[in-house]
Amino acid sequence: MSRKTGRIRDLTRLLRPESWTKNLLVFAGLFFSHKLLDSAALILTVKAFFSFCFVSSSIYVINDMADRKADALHPDKCERPIASGRVTPLAASLLAMLMLALSLSIALTLVRSFTMVVISYFLLVILYTFVLKHMVILDVLAIALGFVLRAVSGAVVINVQISPWLLSCTLLMALFLALAKRRGELTTLGEDPGRHRVSLGQYTPEYLNLLLAIVTCAVIMCYVLYTFSDRTVTQLGTDSLKYTVPVVIYGIFRYLFLVVVKGKGGRPERLLFQDRGMLVTILIWIMGTGAVIYFKP
Repeated sequence: MSRKTGRIRDLTRLLRPESWTKNLLVFAGLFFSHKLLDSAALILTVKAFFSFCFVSSSIYVINDMADRKADALHPDKCERPIASGRVTPLAASLLAMLMLALSLSIALTLVRSFTMVVISYFLLVILYTFVLKHMVILDVLAIALGFVLRAVSGAVVINVQISPWLLSCTLLMALFLALAKRRGELTTLGEDPGRHRVSLGQYTPEYLNLLLAIVTCAVIMCYVLYTFSDRTVTQLGTDSLKYTVPVVIYGIFRYLFLVVVKGKGGRPERLLFQDRGMLVTILIWIMGTGAVIYFKP
């Protein structure tokens, strides 16, 4: 591999395009508002999606610069371009500014409320990177709030209102994934996780298992109540969304199995799409929910 090719690969890796799957949540407003086939709304949502992808990438680069010393001690993250020294902080800074500029250039062509959500997301994750990441409990809450902002952005860009139940489900599900990520990190880092990050040293597997149990119950109950709520039934014109509840329960239990029993979960964006069971579950839920929303059985 040539030096130029290797450098391009490292810069691309810094952007973490595989993590852009998290931003698919931007399409939730479009999907649940019955506007998936509305070409104008679809174009606006696609623009919003890429705006969030670019701002996310800028933050990933900033995060890697801030964590380069800690990452050098991590068994997996030590191979990251900045931690390994293959990309200089100056080059990374320029890349981060470019990604942020691209994000804002798209956001400014959309409604002002969307631009405000993007800026709020950027500021939240910057605060997380330098402060909240090192504070137990607040770290996972900040991650969950970031997912809520993604969902909100997809609604405001096409001027629709998201159900409070759906926002609650988003918050709880994101909190579930964040806690599972912490559980996976403890497994990966072994006996001294605090060496990598102070807040990790304050978590224990037992404590995280307890939090996961609480949040798991909350997610399932919230989703069940959402499918049975009068507002949902009225909006969809059917109560058939309740038939997706078993799929959601299986998906959550499957994910817990992978995290607690198999010791995975450190990279949820990979685990959700690389595990065959999770991938099939996600596809079944999307097709089932789509059938309920767009065909009203």
